[in-house]
Amino acid sequence: MSREDPHDLLAMVFARPREALAAAKEVLAEGRGPYESSIARQALGILHREFGDLEAAIRELRHAVRLARRSGSADREADVLATLGIALLHAGRTRAGLSALDSAAARAGGATRARVLFRRAGARWILGRHAEALEDLRDAVPALLAARDTVWAARALTLRGHVQLALGSVAPAEADFRTAHDMLGTTRQEHDSAVAVQNRGVAAFRTGDLPAALDLLDEAERRFSALGTPMFDLVADRCAVLLAAGLARDALEQADGGLRLLARLRGQATRRAELLLIAARAALQSADPVTAMERAGEARRLFARQHRTWWSEHARLILLQAEHATLTEGTPPEAVAGRRLLGEARRLAGRLAALGSPEVWQAQLLAGRVALALDRPDAAERHLARAADVRHKGPATTRVGGWLAEALRAEAAGEPRRLLHACRAGLALIEEHRLTFGSSELRVLATAQGAELVTLAQRHLLRAGRPRRLLAWTERWRATELAVPAVSPPEDDRLLAQLAALRQAEHLLAQARQDGAASAAALERDRSRLESRVRATTLRTRGGRVRGERDDDRTERLLAALDEGRLVELVVIDGTLHVLVCGEGTVRRHIAGPMDRAVAEVEFARSRLRRLAYERHPDQRELHDLGARLEQALLGPTAGRLGDGPLVVVPPSTLHTTPWALLPALRRRPFTVAPSAGAWLRARAARRPDTGHIVLVRGPGVPHADGEIRQIARLYGAAAEIPAGDEDAFPYGDVTVLAGGRATAPDVLAAIDGSPLAHLAAHGTFRADSPLFSSLHLDDGPLTGYDLERLRRAPHHLVLSSCDSGQMAPVGADELLGLATALLRLGTAAIVASVVPVNDETAVPVMVGLHDGLRRGLGLAEALCRARGDDVSFIAIGAG
Repeated sequence: MSREDPHDLLAMVFARPREALAAAKEVLAEGRGPYESSIARQALGILHREFGDLEAAIRELRHAVRLARRSGSADREADVLATLGIALLHAGRTRAGLSALDSAAARAGGATRARVLFRRAGARWILGRHAEALEDLRDAVPALLAARDTVWAARALTLRGHVQLALGSVAPAEADFRTAHDMLGTTRQEHDSAVAVQNRGVAAFRTGDLPAALDLLDEAERRFSALGTPMFDLVADRCAVLLAAGLARDALEQADGGLRLLARLRGQATRRAELLLIAARAALQSADPVTAMERAGEARRLFARQHRTWWSEHARLILLQAEHATLTEGTPPEAVAGRRLLGEARRLAGRLAALGSPEVWQAQLLAGRVALALDRPDAAERHLARAADVRHKGPATTRVGGWLAEALRAEAAGEPRRLLHACRAGLALIEEHRLTFGSSELRVLATAQGAELVTLAQRHLLRAGRPRRLLAWTERWRATELAVPAVSPPEDDRLLAQLAALRQAEHLLAQARQDGAASAAALERDRSRLESRVRATTLRTRGGRVRGERDDDRTERLLAALDEGRLVELVVIDGTLHVLVCGEGTVRRHIAGPMDRAVAEVEFARSRLRRLAYERHPDQRELHDLGARLEQALLGPTAGRLGDGPLVVVPPSTLHTTPWALLPALRRRPFTVAPSAGAWLRARAARRPDTGHIVLVRGPGVPHADGEIRQIARLYGAAAEIPAGDEDAFPYGDVTVLAGGRATAPDVLAAIDGSPLAHLAAHGTFRADSPLFSSLHLDDGPLTGYDLERLRRAPHHLVLSSCDSGQMAPVGADELLGLATALLRLGTAAIVASVVPVNDETAVPVMVGLHDGLRRGLGLAEALCRARGDDVSFIAIGAG
């Protein structure tokens, strides 16, 4: 610290906290006078306040006030009082904190007073008193700029930006953040510069640019980590971005992690309340209303003790939304409880409006929903009309909520055209929003907000008896991710290194588990860390703004393409499974039965097949009985009305794990399963490459894989040239075989890129928790969906002969994620894979028979049908 200017110590606190701590202790050890000792105690108090123990911070700052008073400097005393006021506020002692800040403002003059006003504005912002905060900043900002106090002026502009964001004024906030960032670039204040990057991330988030927001928040985190400063505001900001991206579980985990760290550090009570609130939002979005109520309730109690009305009312909003979500879906609330909930929502909307909250529409939407359930149309219309006002302003996600309110109004008023217009407008906004993402995971998650809009339209068209339009609206929001051209991640050396490291970690972990090594737990942590890095990198890929196909009259093209075949699309509306049978120029609707019964039968059949997979000769009578039960639950009376031609089955995402080959109506006929009718049409139009090798891959540890690959190679004329005990990769004419240590991820990806036909005999793992980490096990570790997304062009036809290789996870509104979707997006026309465990030995003749049919010119579905025999494990996905 400079003896000429003792205030240098305070400038060091955020820029170089470790040096500031050492310097402050040095000043106190040297026993300097009360003025300089006051500065040292203040520095220690700030360090404790921001990065440690609040009670210790308050003790240091009270001591600093006494020393400042002894020094005789009113400005020194005012400056320390302001710092103490903020610490008291963060400790939940709101009245004492505001009193200290008021006293500081009364004592100070000049630039010191401007700094005090800035800090009082910060306190008022924390309390949600935004008008009062802006009043202080109207005096502080010009004074600090006039004094050429660059750092404090930038801080004041940053605070003004946050206040404006809270009031919904995004453009002025963004301008303030940008100006503050530029000003701090001329200083050595590294901490403030990191905060400026964080704030640019917040602004990007509020303008809807989530990939940019994640990038900037990551950069800010790296800077804070280098400074050794934990930032709980950053945790909250990241959680907000994750929530907007649909990653609610990730947001909840991060918020809980921040709460645990805050507890260990005995940190700020204000931060704890804010993290609890965002955890409550995350739990509610994760369909966990009970947890949401617990977190929101605790947050509200803390906010009340801290006299933070703004925050308390927003916690109340989460509480009411969670309470509404606990009601049984589709069941009106009990009259007394419903009337109470309606009254609470109505009063909350009034309080939020008085506070100037941009979230008032959510309370109005909640009140409108409850009023509809209570059959109070006038009250519903009043509240929904107010909620619908936001459909023309604000961020996309807010406007979608406004269109939902408008759709509910139209449904209640019996105005179908207005209803469909509102649903169409809301879905178009979601489509525009999700196209900003390059990540397939974020794109499918972004569709979740459209689920209710689609259901409203479907419900109307069902009542109107219009099956063609019902099909068109179902297709409008089914597997939409496959309708958008894939965005390949950039050639990122860091991502490639992360994927390679992940394969190595998985390889070492598998070996450690096999050996029972104590290192397995540490290796598992390494794998989780690497998975997080890979996922984080891909989430930041930017979208191309290229719209997918949007043909409202796709039905006519579909019917023409079917020729003599049939397409069966299963649709769930209000818990009932409907079957739309398309063919012979018509679309007919039938009722299969309750959806919960269909789901139960699928799970029962899958559990039985898991056991039967280990039997060499499974009981065919049991298989037939299982299939008959499943067929009745899924197809109902339509099973006997499917004709004799080829069949395409399009189930909702929740039924994609069905073992379709088990159904008697499908077992002896060629059929394919497609994520959507549109996906089937696009896959059908995919062109087979004119050149390229057939690729055969043998992964490690698969029983009977050697014989499988060798027999398939013989069909294509390559067997004579593959020596026994093959330990290398051998291209023979039009066939490339990768085996014996050479079936590595880089070599396999290079070989299958643009291949006309690839066959991978490798163990597979399906990851329901993170579907794009589903993998095929190769010689150097797992080949994941993230790896496959890096292909320039997917193989035209792909055969996966391992267990569960065709499984996909339902995500978003009616979307799917998994290995198969990664390939279909890139242009693969058809995939043969399993959705249940496979008997490796009995699978060999099926695979050989399949390739024999392909070699003779049959389509994939036809070849599989003829080769299947009694096997029910494999299905064709795509166009066949």
